Amino acid sequence: MQMLMPEPQIFVEKTLALIKPDVVAKEEEIEDLILRSGFMIVQKRKLQLSPEQCSIFYADQYGKMFFPNLAAYMSSGPSVAMVLARHQAVSYWKELLGPSNSIKARMTHPHSLRAIYGTDDLRNGLHGSLSISSAEREIRFMFPEVISEPIPAGQRARDYLNLHVNPTLLAGLTALCKEKPADPMTWLADWLIEHNPNKPRLQHHVTEEHQE
Repeated sequence: MQMLMPEPQIFVEKTLALIKPDVVAKEEEIEDLILRSGFMIVQKRKLQLSPEQCSIFYADQYGKMFFPNLAAYMSSGPSVAMVLARHQAVSYWKELLGPSNSIKARMTHPHSLRAIYGTDDLRNGLHGSLSISSAEREIRFMFPEVISEPIPAGQRARDYLNLHVNPTLLAGLTALCKEKPADPMTWLADWLIEHNPNKPRLQHHVTEEHQE
């Protein structure tokens, strides 16, 4: 009987979270809510944005009437930028934030972060990326030293698994069947760590010390 295997998927996604200047004092409290909501904080930094940097970050809002006030607000004090990771991080973080207008959020989503920490439409307490592509751009902006590669999806994800994951996993499962250990899960985990193809290879060079 042929078993149908599910399509391989990559679940981890990243998004940018920004604690805005007027609620930075609530940083620890907000971080605790983030962690209890199933996110992992991958990167974090506190920074002071200049009006020019705010204009670049919010370039898609340029030309709107509120834009000067937005740039002034975001550069009025330090902010906390975080890279959050979890399954469907972008959509889950947007859901946790609630509507962008904090007044509306208090009426329709009273338990959302913007309802709790925001003041109005402009001073809404926190920022979240709108899409995976905007998350990649915003993470590069806030963390330029971090190499952030696009998350594989669809055929790219299947190609990645077939090329980099499945061969090692198949070899490990084959070795497991031959060995038949008492604790197969632990044995396979140890085997995969030992045979990780991405494990760095250390080369020891013998150097001679020259005395002058």
